[in-house]
Amino acid sequence: MPEETFVIVGASLAGAKAAETLREEGFTGRVLLIGDEIERPYERPPLSKGFLLDQEPREKAHVHEADWYDKHDVELRLGVAVESIDRAEHRVRLSTKEEVGYDRLLLTTGASPRHLEVPGAKLQGIHYLRTMADSAALKQAFAPGGRRVVVAGGGWIGLETAAAARTYGNDVTIIEPEPTPLHAALGPELGGVFADLHREHGVDLRLGQGVAGFWGAGQVSAVVTSGGAEVPADVVIVGIGARPNTRLAEEAGLDVSDGILVDASLRTSDPDIHAAGDVANAFNPLLGRRIRVEHWANALNSGPAAARAMLGQDVSYDHVPYFFTDQYDLGMEMAGVATPGEYDEVVYRGDFSGREFIAFWLSGGRVVAGMNVNVWDVTDDVQALIRSGRPVDTARLTDPEVPLTDLV
Repeated sequence: MPEETFVIVGASLAGAKAAETLREEGFTGRVLLIGDEIERPYERPPLSKGFLLDQEPREKAHVHEADWYDKHDVELRLGVAVESIDRAEHRVRLSTKEEVGYDRLLLTTGASPRHLEVPGAKLQGIHYLRTMADSAALKQAFAPGGRRVVVAGGGWIGLETAAAARTYGNDVTIIEPEPTPLHAALGPELGGVFADLHREHGVDLRLGQGVAGFWGAGQVSAVVTSGGAEVPADVVIVGIGARPNTRLAEEAGLDVSDGILVDASLRTSDPDIHAAGDVANAFNPLLGRRIRVEHWANALNSGPAAARAMLGQDVSYDHVPYFFTDQYDLGMEMAGVATPGEYDEVVYRGDFSGREFIAFWLSGGRVVAGMNVNVWDVTDDVQALIRSGRPVDTARLTDPEVPLTDLV
């Protein structure tokens, strides 16, 4: 019987961890990991954190050592794109014009930054952050200090790059249409915490305004806001969200809606094709609904889950969404989903004004999300509260003397 071939499209964290898991689980067939970047698989958090700040070497971001792929008989094809999927013939066509057959296919094609479609958007000096090369270019732009940096978008990428720019000694302005940064992710209560944090570090926040265009003669020199103001700029970072890379799936006829639709085992509408990471819109049994998560932990965990499902194991991917950030002297971990309109109240345990606290989002008396700010070693307990789905006593929840483990 010929050996099976498992093809992974997307040499990302999710793809690399899937390949690793296939070998750990004893799969002896052919594993082909294909990526259109020339960089071997890497983790993305350092791109807006340690690597961007020049605090960590490039190599630290890589998922595996350079020789890991050869040692584990994983065929790593870099700088090669997959152009199409032939589901009937179980083949993928590469940009090299080769065709490769597969028994199982995993799509970890990730997401791409949303671009601003406004006048002047093609000027030099306007940056997007997704790849290692993008981060290296930003580092070079920030490093001299004394630059005028404008950040379009007050989401996670916008805030982290703003903090990095300030750390390098640049003047920074954030332009954000919502009333607070992170409004869609955290709501106004915690969004205000990050607004205050950045203001304290000298960032000019222009809230309730969007970007209407850019001025410049070849090189960007100013950002025009929706209110008509002109903000001088030497460097611009656009961080207005990302779109899942679904073209391959769409053209192959897979079910797609805000990502590739997959079930709890990360299987697409084709039983021989799975999807994981940023591109997968997965049914989460714990939440009872679909969710597409673009954070590091989802890539880290969903790649291995998809690999096990490809091997025929019983998989139910029900992870609690998790995210972390470091900005200036604030470190934070977030678990769960705190979508405005889907919670009743936010309560706090600890020193809110001193930024050493845990925030809990409640819906129907149940914890649906938690965020620990400069408080450590509580993430497992917060996730256990979310998983329990049981109503909690708010007075005990907010009392630092009551162990969180007593509330589960």
